[in-house]
Amino acid sequence: MSKIPINYLWLWISDSITSFLSAVIFYTIIPLPIKWTNNWSRIARWCPVVGLLIGLFLALLNILLQFCGLPSLTRNALVVATWVAITGGLHLDGAMDTADGLSVTDTERRLEVMKDSVTGAFGAIAAIIILLLKTVTISEMSLPLWLVLMSASGWARWGQVMAIAFYPYLRETGKGAFHQENMRLPQDILLGLFCLLGCSSFWLTLGYLSWSQVGIIVLGNSAIAFGTGYWFHKQLGGHTGDTYGAVVEWSEALILCWLTVF
Repeated sequence: MSKIPINYLWLWISDSITSFLSAVIFYTIIPLPIKWTNNWSRIARWCPVVGLLIGLFLALLNILLQFCGLPSLTRNALVVATWVAITGGLHLDGAMDTADGLSVTDTERRLEVMKDSVTGAFGAIAAIIILLLKTVTISEMSLPLWLVLMSASGWARWGQVMAIAFYPYLRETGKGAFHQENMRLPQDILLGLFCLLGCSSFWLTLGYLSWSQVGIIVLGNSAIAFGTGYWFHKQLGGHTGDTYGAVVEWSEALILCWLTVF
């Protein structure tokens, strides 16, 4: 009888590992063996964790570039460029398509315009604004950059999970459809939230900020992440794979702006 719980636990651990590695290969360009990434059913729950890892990688890259003697603005621009590259431009492309769609006054044509692979003027403008905001805010940040990058990248992807969980998906098929079909509540939301709160505790344990400041930061980050998804829902009546990417990109940029206050 004792073997049954052990076998169940091992299957659960194995399933969680393959699911997480599948999320890594889906949301980033990091190459992993195919046999490690064959569990796609609930990869959306890992988005905030993947975001934390992306932020940590960017922080290490920044340290390396600083060690090489690159000036601050050049270093930060390279960090932002890598931020886009490590996701294969997945989220930025969604933000651009969403901007093109929202520029159309005819609400019935918005989804059709968003599906078009040709980037319009509003999409290009949105990309420029996002990249500019990220570069400038990182350059002016007085808080520890490694925590800032992890917070922005992690909370933004938690906003994506919230958008998947609470708002209707507007297309019958698409890359984002299977995320919502396999979402389990509330555990898939709480997983990312607990990881993000654990990361936020570093502000306290390392003596950077007070309890009240950390609380304000957490509330602000979560409000931006949730509010961005809500705003796109109000504009379109739901979400698509493109708007999921837009939630990530705009949340990252706005959270960075918010953290410059501290």
